[in-house]
Amino acid sequence: MTVTAAFFYLFSCITVASAIVVITARNPVHSVLFLILAFVNAAGLFVLLGAEFLAMMLVIVYVGAVAVLFLFVVMMLDVDFQELRKGAATHLPVGILIGLVFLVELVMVFTWKATPAVPNPLAVQTVKGLTNTEMLGRVLYTDYVYFFEASGLILLVAMIGAIMLTHRDRLNVKRQNISDQVARDQTAVKLRKVSFRKGI
Repeated sequence: MTVTAAFFYLFSCITVASAIVVITARNPVHSVLFLILAFVNAAGLFVLLGAEFLAMMLVIVYVGAVAVLFLFVVMMLDVDFQELRKGAATHLPVGILIGLVFLVELVMVFTWKATPAVPNPLAVQTVKGLTNTEMLGRVLYTDYVYFFEASGLILLVAMIGAIMLTHRDRLNVKRQNISDQVARDQTAVKLRKVSFRKGI
């Protein structure tokens, strides 16, 4: 067994085990921690495939932002998870049905990939001397630059909408008035001569 195969089996086994613990753990904090572990091992699998850009994005975006955000939300919000689990049994048949459909689709995809007579339409022509990141940059910023900018605009609008929906003006809250602070004169400060070891 080569070193690459050993690392592949190591990363894949830890990823599958972490994913199982994510959906079976009773404590939601443990679920998020094992989700982070699954993301890190999936990034290791991307490195083995030569997709170092996707590996770094998985670590930076998902582990560094999304999973940590989940962890803070779960830890800070007082959510009654026992109450949420009460209705889980009623949705169990639908969940099993959807899981079986996904399983059949995965088996069909793997058998299609394993057939040598079927050409792979997703094969990308690699350019010699270019890394994976440089090739992704060329494709994104030349062929799909308008779609890339449109997706950024959609995300910006979504962020502004989320801020506007969650922003609420609260009464009886002291707020800073910049114009009053800038327009104040020298009488705002009073100098007092205080004796040693005595108050004002």
